[in-house]
Amino acid sequence: MDLSLTWEQQQLADTLDKLVAAHKGDWRALWRQFAELGVTGLTLAPDIGGAGGGGTEAMAAMQALGRGNAAVPYIDCAILGAGLLDTAGSPEQRQAHLPGVAEGKKFIVFAHAEREGRFDPAKTATLAQRKGASYTLDGHKDVAMWGDAADLLIVSARLGEETGLFLVDPKAPGVRLRGYPTGDGHRAAEIALAGVVGEILPGGSQAANARALDRAAAASVAEASGAMQALYDMTLAYSKQRRQFGQTIGSFQAVQHKLVDMFMAVETARSMASLAAIAADSEDAETRARDVSSAKAHAGKWGRFVAQQAVQLHGAVAMTDEYPAGRYFKRLTALELLYGDTDWHARRFAALDGAGEER
Repeated sequence: MDLSLTWEQQQLADTLDKLVAAHKGDWRALWRQFAELGVTGLTLAPDIGGAGGGGTEAMAAMQALGRGNAAVPYIDCAILGAGLLDTAGSPEQRQAHLPGVAEGKKFIVFAHAEREGRFDPAKTATLAQRKGASYTLDGHKDVAMWGDAADLLIVSARLGEETGLFLVDPKAPGVRLRGYPTGDGHRAAEIALAGVVGEILPGGSQAANARALDRAAAASVAEASGAMQALYDMTLAYSKQRRQFGQTIGSFQAVQHKLVDMFMAVETARSMASLAAIAADSEDAETRARDVSSAKAHAGKWGRFVAQQAVQLHGAVAMTDEYPAGRYFKRLTALELLYGDTDWHARRFAALDGAGEER
């Protein structure tokens, strides 16, 4: 199977590489440039202003963002939040909100993570109650990535015996939101809901949640593979320049062995990113879950390995915030934990047999 990018996909990746390299830290300015290129609506349907791209296009974009370590809410808004609304929303809800995402003017965030549920939105203590034609929500979401930048929240909540999805205005009465920076340069928010009025998504279900989170996990594998490539490249270059005992450290056999191991890890992650990108478009939920979990578990393992080796070979300079290796280390650490950590995905993969049936 030829897993090479098409000419158009490669041009997208090259353009994003240049944009990310040139940006000066203002993520909103970078986001506006993404919107001008159609990247913010890359995976959204054409009828609401999207480009109609799939997992492979998202992979090309995420690998470029990983190489540049760009702190933008791409996965959380353009793929997870907007993708969930595209799947579970009514035609009216889609038309009301998703063109704004494609234009780079609206941020939609999926608030689902709770202390008890961790990576499973179905295990939620947030309650929804129907009152007439509307619903009220009470509960707490611990970590909503980029929640303090959101113009619209999608909140998971228990509705009887089922899990429902609700649109919530973050400025609505009863919403208490505390934003904070994360260790990798991104942002998150803690959200408390007390009698908040929400609008139900008619297609909200456990299956819709799982599909959206699998797509986000696949995108995180692609970003991790791009970050690993950047770390390997800078470590290889450093080993050819840093001198010790009268010669470059790259001339030592022990260092060469580590660099080869890093290279193999990067290539494995790139292959896993392709597997996850293909799986993200699958209509077969069990096949998608198995392949995405396999890729995410491998990416977590090898991302940690590459980051640790890069820091060791660079020495103390890699532990500083000023040097980029440390920032890549932090982002890879965060990516391992997002949308299901390595252990969670390994357990899910182990629970699936070769036919894709859960035991």
